[in-house]
Amino acid sequence: MVEIWYGILAFTLTIYVVLDGRNFGAGILHLFVARTPAERRQVFSAVGPVYSWHEVWLVGFGGVLFLSFPKIYASAFSGYYLALFLILWCLILRGIALEVRGAFDDRMWQDFWDVVFAFANVLLAILFGAALGNLARGLPIDANGDFPMAFFTDFGVRGYVGLLDWYTLSVSLVVLIMVAAYGANYLTLKTDGPVHDRSEAIARRLWAIIPLLFLILSIETWYVRPSLLPEVASKPVAWLGVLLVLGGTAALYTGLYRRLERRTFWGSSLLIAGLLVAGAAAIFPVILYSTLAPENSLTAYNTATSLKSLRLALIWWPFAILFSIGYFIFTARHYAGKVSLSAAGPVPPLEAK
Repeated sequence: MVEIWYGILAFTLTIYVVLDGRNFGAGILHLFVARTPAERRQVFSAVGPVYSWHEVWLVGFGGVLFLSFPKIYASAFSGYYLALFLILWCLILRGIALEVRGAFDDRMWQDFWDVVFAFANVLLAILFGAALGNLARGLPIDANGDFPMAFFTDFGVRGYVGLLDWYTLSVSLVVLIMVAAYGANYLTLKTDGPVHDRSEAIARRLWAIIPLLFLILSIETWYVRPSLLPEVASKPVAWLGVLLVLGGTAALYTGLYRRLERRTFWGSSLLIAGLLVAGAAAIFPVILYSTLAPENSLTAYNTATSLKSLRLALIWWPFAILFSIGYFIFTARHYAGKVSLSAAGPVPPLEAK
């Protein structure tokens, strides 16, 4: 039962990253791929109608974590307090920018919210990347299961570490570039005209350097936590993640070569999902690894709620996921197709929505 709920937890996080990651990337790049007010409205129209629905999966992740692993929830939310508030404010700023940018037909007003939108998405990618880096590296968890989390200490990866160090910043950089490339794939799929062409060109450049970045990051991960990478080879569920990575990579790069937009986008989606599945399987059962002493680590087994509670919760979960998937299919179909420059040009995205 613990394993099932850990899988559900990893599933909700993976769905959120795959869905909202493309919005992060589009927001990061929109100042570069959209150079006129009409082109920027085109980008906002591609992102605006669905971004809030994607955040529901993040709320679901928090709910599943609280329900199934309350000790992890308590330790992580107290230790990551400042970082979580930064994430919350960035999500709020992103939403405000999408909602109010088209309220006034004033160039200064719109340019201000364009910059806010880009800044919020860049910082979100960095913070989520740092969080993933912390999961891989470990946290300064004491014998009571608590950890104080400064933004940084000595930038080392041993002992009393902080949120940021050379390794977590490396992970943040790779995540930032990857979601930007993913967002470029999404804009290539969803737009036409100059935005489409610039997004396609940027996607090719970014995906060309990502393999080298992953090689460097893999070497760093082996140095920081040597036991992590061998775990991928020893766990069958991690093999599924590896297969997704290989299949996604093949689809991504053949799609880029043949200029097949849909194949490129879905290939990048599978690649990101596969990396998260392999990573989640590799760290199991340790969810929060202690850099002070391995015996202080918080695992899925020593932090899970009672088996009775997990069994009762499993009764309602299938109904919740069916409603979620149904609504996802509805919104995906409703907003399917490209956002043309001619359609987005004269109308602010909120009025068009």
